[in-house]
Amino acid sequence: MLRSGAGALLLACAASSVNAATPAATPVLNDIADAYAISLGAKAGALNYFVSRRAPGSSDDTAVSALVAFHGHPRDAGRTLAAGELAARQAGRVADTLIVAPLFQVASPASERCQSAGVPAAQPGDALWTCSSWMAGGTAKGSSVTSFAALDQLLADLKRRWPRLQTVTVTGFSAGAQFVQRYIAFANPPAGLSVRYVVADPSSWLYFDDVRPAPQRNGQPVDWRSCTQTSGESACSYVFAAPATPQQCPDYASWKYGIADMPATLGRTASEARQRYAQADVAYLQGALDMGDGPGTAYRLLDKTCGAQLQGPYRLQRGLAYLAYDQHMLSPQKKRSLTVVPGCAHNVSCVFPSAEAAPVLFPTTGR
Repeated sequence: MLRSGAGALLLACAASSVNAATPAATPVLNDIADAYAISLGAKAGALNYFVSRRAPGSSDDTAVSALVAFHGHPRDAGRTLAAGELAARQAGRVADTLIVAPLFQVASPASERCQSAGVPAAQPGDALWTCSSWMAGGTAKGSSVTSFAALDQLLADLKRRWPRLQTVTVTGFSAGAQFVQRYIAFANPPAGLSVRYVVADPSSWLYFDDVRPAPQRNGQPVDWRSCTQTSGESACSYVFAAPATPQQCPDYASWKYGIADMPATLGRTASEARQRYAQADVAYLQGALDMGDGPGTAYRLLDKTCGAQLQGPYRLQRGLAYLAYDQHMLSPQKKRSLTVVPGCAHNVSCVFPSAEAAPVLFPTTGR
């Protein structure tokens, strides 16, 4: 199901707002949250995570749910946490919900390519990844502990520290959404937690077979860009088939774009990973303006490899196509939905606190 707060995708894409192009000021993470760390083992080191400070009158006893929000490529955990906190406040959920922002640390000088202001630098004893390895389940430096396994341990630590937790929504924006979308297929959350997932504006997606989308309308192929310039009734439909000339992109079906050549450290077969994803509680979010190469689209960070380009030209188109893939080929019984947020481009500070995102990030069931 495609959902848009503007009613029609054309109206959503024509909308504009200051938030779509202008990020919010970056907060200092330690000023707005309490820091925690969990040991991933002697060889791996510690994973740091941050929990937004509780509202006046709240106590740990009132925390029955959590929003675990993963940062983007710049490792902007402070901005991501602040966006999640604002979203919770506007949804009336600050009293019963923990807002959690994990931080995948990268050692200097490599971290200079993916560092945000207000985020603490890596310290001795921290688990370390590269700027991109954590997105696809890579292992912490010097160990066999994957970033996926690190999230499993984080969820277990949350349940230990806040034993009344019942439900957790794991979400990510941009690179964080790439991480979450792939983690779903390999998750091993602790017993006693109901876990759901929200994937928001990733640059690329994990497909579970060799087919890729091709847009069409009335049975005829159309240009990708026309799929979000509808004049009322519909966007494109999609056909799914293997590329006609796969030799031009020989690795398109390999990890992290497909399930071929998956790292053994992930611990599941391709069929097991597909089944796990198909059974999970998953929803999708997209900014209506997260397309093209204009201001606010973070086009510089868009994955432009051939494996990603076969999924669509821009993030919005890739998300729309993946929804169709999910609904028709992956998990039709789940009737998963994609919510398009009007007026937002590639900006977590716009997407997460939006009225459209509220019921996706903070569902009323299970409260």
